[in-house]
Amino acid sequence: MQRRAFLASLIAATATPRLTWADAGSPAFLAAAKTHAGAYVLQGLSADGETLFALPLPARGHAATAHPTRPHAVAFARRPGTFALVIDCATGTEQARLTPPAGRQFNGHGCFSADGSVLYTSEVVAETSEGRIGLWDSASYTRLAEWPSGGIGPHDIKRLPLSEDLIIANGGIATDPADRRKLNLDTMRPNLTRLTAEGVIADQAELPGALAQNSIRHLALLPDGTVAFAMQWEGDPADPVPLLGLWSGGVPRLCPRDDADAFVMQGYAGSIAYTPVIDDIAITSPRGGAVQVFARDGSPRATLRRADACGIAAGPGGFVLTDGNGVISQVTAEGLTPARRTELSWDNHLIALA
Repeated sequence: MQRRAFLASLIAATATPRLTWADAGSPAFLAAAKTHAGAYVLQGLSADGETLFALPLPARGHAATAHPTRPHAVAFARRPGTFALVIDCATGTEQARLTPPAGRQFNGHGCFSADGSVLYTSEVVAETSEGRIGLWDSASYTRLAEWPSGGIGPHDIKRLPLSEDLIIANGGIATDPADRRKLNLDTMRPNLTRLTAEGVIADQAELPGALAQNSIRHLALLPDGTVAFAMQWEGDPADPVPLLGLWSGGVPRLCPRDDADAFVMQGYAGSIAYTPVIDDIAITSPRGGAVQVFARDGSPRATLRRADACGIAAGPGGFVLTDGNGVISQVTAEGLTPARRTELSWDNHLIALA
């Protein structure tokens, strides 16, 4: 009888269809937002910006990551974070609420392994800002292990295409665990770190000494494995420093603009994306109200203006852009065009699911 019961349960389990992203409406993007009533939500958006689902968050969100096959989104709190919420976007139910171990804080970003079995989270040791990468089993969302990130204050984290290696943006800034006050601006050393599937540092690069206060924050991956990275300048605001860099091993290559265009960004790149549609890279500045577009080799193409623009991702015609005033815009080779107005204040990032 026990064998019959086991076989019956096995048949039932295999007969139950596994939900996919199609069951959640096949969203093209995920984005955190704030409603006019002051509530925080995670939105699933179609390719043209239509809302497919809106799920509540317990506090302000930052970025999100999507499971490669299951319709699970992990929404991360704004750093220093105390929650990462795993949401089944097909059913609208909370699957798990991850809490960092004692003495750790989430730092806004994460990604999945290629097969989706492991969730990686960027974290810091609260008292020192030493970087950690948390590993979580995605079947049970229990903690498996943690690795050193290779630096101070890791933020964005990406898995390289066709690989299990991770790229970490170690921002270099030590912060007060309670109020985010920056503690080491005179001695910060941001870096890019490549970790193997075993958590071993395979490669690492720092910026030149004169740019050591250019915090490496966000990442975009090009098809050949080149890492495009966006920076935020913590030095003298009168210095027009580059905010985009490219790295494929060895010394990073920085991509300056002329002084006038550099000052438009006010030393701050809030997000970055690459689109294969027009083979361009874009960085955004909510402080400057600007989007700067570069060719794949880092040469400048255009500076476009949009108030409080920050979230950006590859879209059907080039890029899709979100801003804090609720507008979703298209950025193409022809320029920037507002496409949809919403009753939301979009947060920092627009995450493409493809």
